[in-house]
Amino acid sequence: MLSIAEAGLIDSLLTLRPGWRVKVLEKPVVIFDTNVLILPLSRSLNVFEGVREAIGTNYKPVVLSVILDELKLMASTGSLTQRRRAKFALELARKCDVVEVERRMGEAVDDVILRVAASNRWAVATNDRELRKKLREKGIPVLFLRAGKRLVLEP
Repeated sequence: MLSIAEAGLIDSLLTLRPGWRVKVLEKPVVIFDTNVLILPLSRSLNVFEGVREAIGTNYKPVVLSVILDELKLMASTGSLTQRRRAKFALELARKCDVVEVERRMGEAVDDVILRVAASNRWAVATNDRELRKKLREKGIPVLFLRAGKRLVLEP
């Protein structure tokens, strides 16, 4: 698992010669919410490719540890449909870097996503209307499914 600092959009400095520095920008980071990881079950959509097309560049897919916890709980205690969806989403999450985050007392998963995205300036892929609104209010880029066909970026 990666820490937030290891996974982030952090400018790093590369020394070529003494006194020379070149700024190297890391790939953009996109946090995947639970509902986006479940999308391919109901749509013929590759969410990872859809995000790449929407932002126009390669990126680092990330899933937060609290999202994995939520999916694991659904996979073990949910209805048959929820368990099937959660297991599918957990398989997709294997393609993402996992970022370990702490959930504060009384904090909902959406609030953790909002906090981590805002503090690191990471984009979020979600179809949750309420979360999208909160992210937009904070100026965080959001990727979501438009017209049931493709993922679009809402800056």
